[in-house]
Amino acid sequence: MISKNQIKFVRQLEQKKFRKKEHLFVAEGPKVVGDLLRAGFKAHSIFATNEWSHNGHAYQEVSEEELRKVSFLQHPQAVLAVFEIPNKEIESVSTLSLALDDVQDPGNLGTIIRIADWFGITTIYCSEGTADAWNPKVVQATMGSIARVNIVYTDLADVILQAQVPVYGTLLDGQNIYTHKLTSEGIIVMGNEGNGISPNIRQLITHKLLIPQFHEGPESLNVAIATAITCSEFRRRG
Repeated sequence: MISKNQIKFVRQLEQKKFRKKEHLFVAEGPKVVGDLLRAGFKAHSIFATNEWSHNGHAYQEVSEEELRKVSFLQHPQAVLAVFEIPNKEIESVSTLSLALDDVQDPGNLGTIIRIADWFGITTIYCSEGTADAWNPKVVQATMGSIARVNIVYTDLADVILQAQVPVYGTLLDGQNIYTHKLTSEGIIVMGNEGNGISPNIRQLITHKLLIPQFHEGPESLNVAIATAITCSEFRRRG
C-alpha cells in the first residue's frame, strides 16, 4: 500500500522548486519509464500495478486506484517512477546541437526534445528562462526521448562564444534555408514563442536563416514545427 507521505512526496515533484531541492523528477508509462531505465537513469522509487513488465527492476506494487493518487496523467499507465535528475556538464561543441532561448511552453519543449532525438541531435543547451525539462508535462511529451538527449541549462551566450562552430538562427531577415549553405556541425538557436531570439543572442548568430512562407496567412510558425523543419533540412543535406 502506498502511504500518504509517499503520495505527498510524489505530488510535490510537480513543482520546480521541489524538483530542484530533491534533484528528482517523475516519469510515467511503460514506454517512458522503460526508456529511462534502459538509458541508465537511477530510479529513486517505482510504483506499478501487476500489469507492468518490470524486467527484474524492483518496484512497489500498487492498485490502479493508488496509482491514480500519485499520477499526473488523466489516465495512468501501469507505472510511475521517480528518477534522479542527471548532472550534465557542458562539452565542447563538435557536432550539431540545439540552443533554446527562453522556450517557455512545456509542450513545445517536450516536442523539441523528441525532434532532436529523431534527427540524432544529442545535446540541447537551454537558457535559464527556458521551461524546465524535468516538468512532468515535458517528460511525457518527449515520449521517452529525454532518456537519449542531454539537456544542459546554462548561459547560452557563454556556450556560443566558446564554440568554434557556425551559429545558426531562424530570423525574418535571414537567408532562405533551402538554398543557403549548411554545415554538418554547428549550433541551431531557436527563440521564444512570442519574442523570437533575444537581442543579445541574435548578435552572436553567424548564419541567419529564414523558413520561407509559400502562402500569405499565419504570421509565424510554432517553434517546435520550425525546429523540425530546420533540423530536417540540416540532416537532408548531410
